[in-house]
Amino acid sequence: MTSGKGGTGSGTGSTETSGSGDIVRTMELLWETGRRPSRGPKPTLTLDQIVEAAVRVADAEGLESVSMRRVAAELGTGTMSLYRYVPGKAELLDLMLDRVQRPSENPADLGDGTWRSALEAMGRATLALYQRHPWLLQVNQSRPILGPSAMDGMEKVLARIKPMGLSDPELVSAVIMIDGYVVGAARTRLYHQEAERRTGLTDTEFWQAQTPMLEKVLSSGRYPLMASLDENTWGPDFDHFEFGLQRILDGLEVFVAGREG
Repeated sequence: MTSGKGGTGSGTGSTETSGSGDIVRTMELLWETGRRPSRGPKPTLTLDQIVEAAVRVADAEGLESVSMRRVAAELGTGTMSLYRYVPGKAELLDLMLDRVQRPSENPADLGDGTWRSALEAMGRATLALYQRHPWLLQVNQSRPILGPSAMDGMEKVLARIKPMGLSDPELVSAVIMIDGYVVGAARTRLYHQEAERRTGLTDTEFWQAQTPMLEKVLSSGRYPLMASLDENTWGPDFDHFEFGLQRILDGLEVFVAGREG
């Protein structure tokens, strides 16, 4: 369940809000309890096809390109035909969000059975989700629509971390903690990629342009700690995401052990 979850037009601003359409109708569509098209020509599409097409457009062109007209073009049909299945873009967005968050059916993808490995696996899987669908970072999901994928994912995680022995609010907070950390890391990576795309400068070229002045500044004695840092400090070999994730899990282990004691 994302808290906000690569195409060429990802963008970086929050442009959409989940749950901004007809909530009741969206829930009916998500849980397949809603009415089916019954009037007009025999249906030639399925709701799944429409949602999958919308996700393809968002992945390839960015969320701002997703419209009923653009999705219809992707499917090779008329725009009005889509309205027989989904009320509009707001509801379609919620269907897209639930679609991309479908949890893995492989139990091994949630670790080795311990609560720590489950949260660790969840963190890595969530980061991978944002990398596959960077447009998720443009959606404000502070009030998510809870469809089957979100519910299934949360159920699987809670089943694995229940042995932590925490209260129900604390268990949910542990999930939110990991998710919030991953969102920040994913957004940083997206900004990094966006900066390179917009400026046309590679990361190496960007820092090389600053090097002459920085060498003078660091040799001035004004910043002795910065000047003393190992030359590999800013290199690509150190996994900052993994370091942060493991320290969060270390902290939770201390908390759980204290609660057990």
